[in-house]
Amino acid sequence: RLALTRLSRADGADDLAGPRVRFATLARLFRYTRPYARRRNILIGTTILRAIQLPLVVWALSAVISGPIQAGNWPGTIWGTAGFIALAIFTAVTFIFRARLALTLGESVVFDIRNELFRHLQRLPMPFYDRTKLGSVISRMTSDIEALRMGVQDITFITLVQGGQMLVTAVMLVWIDWVLFLLIVALVPVLWGITRYFGIRLINAQRHAQESFSRVTATLAESVGGIRVTQSFVRQEVNAGFFRDLVRDHSRYTMDSARTTAVFLPLLELNSQIFIAMLLVIGGYRVLMPGSTVPPGDVIQFFLLANLFFDPIRVIGVQYTNAINAVVGAERVFQLLDTPPDWEDDPAAAPLAQVAGRVEFRELSFGYDPAQPVLREISFTATPGQMIALVGHTGSGKTSIINLLGKSYLPTAGELLIDNREIRQITSDSLHRNLAVVQQQNFLFEASVLENIRFGRLDATDREVIAAVEALDFLDLVEGLPEGFATSVGEGGSALSVGQRQLVCFARAFIGDPRMVILDEATSAIDSITERRIQKALETLLQGRTSFVIAHRLSTIRQADQILVLDHGRIVERGTHDELLDKSGSYARLHAQFMAAGGAS
Repeated sequence: RLALTRLSRADGADDLAGPRVRFATLARLFRYTRPYARRRNILIGTTILRAIQLPLVVWALSAVISGPIQAGNWPGTIWGTAGFIALAIFTAVTFIFRARLALTLGESVVFDIRNELFRHLQRLPMPFYDRTKLGSVISRMTSDIEALRMGVQDITFITLVQGGQMLVTAVMLVWIDWVLFLLIVALVPVLWGITRYFGIRLINAQRHAQESFSRVTATLAESVGGIRVTQSFVRQEVNAGFFRDLVRDHSRYTMDSARTTAVFLPLLELNSQIFIAMLLVIGGYRVLMPGSTVPPGDVIQFFLLANLFFDPIRVIGVQYTNAINAVVGAERVFQLLDTPPDWEDDPAAAPLAQVAGRVEFRELSFGYDPAQPVLREISFTATPGQMIALVGHTGSGKTSIINLLGKSYLPTAGELLIDNREIRQITSDSLHRNLAVVQQQNFLFEASVLENIRFGRLDATDREVIAAVEALDFLDLVEGLPEGFATSVGEGGSALSVGQRQLVCFARAFIGDPRMVILDEATSAIDSITERRIQKALETLLQGRTSFVIAHRLSTIRQADQILVLDHGRIVERGTHDELLDKSGSYARLHAQFMAAGGAS
């Protein structure tokens, strides 16, 4: 249970105050129908028409029974029946048209919300993804949006039909016998009390169920992504037990909702039947009492219409439970849409133009949590074309420097300048167009080798893609694949070897002709033979470009113009390879450890 609690908090479980249906949420949801106002308005018109048609169908039936049939008028019965059939067919056609309009409106709104949510996710910076589980995002995009779809296409319009049906029927009932209708009015406070009591329980159960589903989705995504580790360490049963606990937790909330609904809906129907029975007794007494002037036909009409009045109560009850689910889903979607980025480009920021590639850190400090800095007073300058190597033990701050260079995060204190402009005054898009990043664990999209390389510059021609591969001197490796450049890399690049994936990422990075390059452990996963093949290409490709290299293989940074040795977020040494070896300091010790492990100098 403790593990589940921790997972719930890590998931960012929603803090949605108040166990009630928020009408402000519904109003916001229906603002998405504005682009489809004509379709929506026609739908509202057909909804109102159908709400009137249903009572008229029952009234026509009761009128035929209490009129020509009771009077023994055969021709009148035939004509009345024909009119009843025509009205019933018209009502059915209206229903089909209304349902079709509702489905298309719902799909249009869901289409827009999904795209808006995806665009919002694309612009959120890395801090959001550091603290948010993948499953939480996926559940918003899938189950939560599907829940709010019901709010647009079904709940409102079905409720309007049923509510309109009750209103029109109520007018007819008052006209037929207002005394009996007063008994129906007595039902209202009873229904209100039942709905309020069960509504509170349903909202709580639905919110817990959808939050727990996010945790299930997050764990599933994590488990599938880490299946190799799970099997390698024989943790299948442990993970299955943990997942079983999460599913049991979700099932408990779902069952709470189902049990509440299973009591709520029959209770509504039972109350309706009790009131029908009371109407039967009182109505029968009014007809049978001595000296009564109430026609039996009026009572027949009243009871037929009374059933039509009570029938929507059950339907509205079902829609109320669906509305709770839709509103909770909408709240969760809107909560994500309303999540502001941790930072955005300054409105005064301008694009980089004629990039030279000069980078300067001035007394820069940074912490993912500002209260706990991971970089402290970092200062160095990289002139255009220089290679800067970052060396240090795990946790020393190397990756944090690279994250700041890519503007994934902003400095907590101090300045980071590119071509003498502070990074906050540079638009992110223009920076990224002039910066290529190759990481140790790169991501490839499920497409062909050619398409993945072209991702680095979408307007690149096939000839330019091939030229980039030739420059990196691994054209023979690509041509040796089953379908050459057309070979699918599989999900995440699973169809390629680790070395092949890295080489594709090298080509993808360099095809855009960036002025600055980041190599984050870029050759650590490549065998020595392949590494030697790309070293010469790297020398050519990095010529005239400012580059930042993180490498545990110290042989890959021997030619660096400046090596920065970091320890606990500070630069403790700086210089060239030979200068640092002569100092016999931290770098020299790292180099000695590397050589002892069998590395090449």
